[in-house]
Amino acid sequence: MKWEHLLAAAEESRCHAYSPYSRFAVGAAVETEGGEIFAGTNVENRSFGVTLCAERSAFAAAVSAGHRRFRAVAIVTASTPPAAPCGLCRETMIEFCAPEMPILLSNPEGERRVFKLGELFPEPFRFPAGGTPPR
Repeated sequence: MKWEHLLAAAEESRCHAYSPYSRFAVGAAVETEGGEIFAGTNVENRSFGVTLCAERSAFAAAVSAGHRRFRAVAIVTASTPPAAPCGLCRETMIEFCAPEMPILLSNPEGERRVFKLGELFPEPFRFPAGGTPPR
């Protein structure tokens, strides 16, 4: 997987983070099966439940543009090691992505870790057989 364009989009998006409460800026970018890239950043709110994570922001932008299938995600944080997505973001990813989809975690120092979605989220919620919406 060539990560440069996806990583660059996530890094640039991180520069636009609105994180006055946590001071934890996150940038994320998703790549559609067709090769389009959609970026997102975290947008905090003093009512923390309203906060939007960067990963969900990127997926919301892509889904709003009509995309439903994705082949990779890049996430950039300043933490060492690079932070993994939260549970809500993992639930969002598994809604649209196969467990084999690669996720790159990176930081500005160039540290990188790559996981498959299924490694980060091995037991996602599933509807009973016959009740799962089509992908």
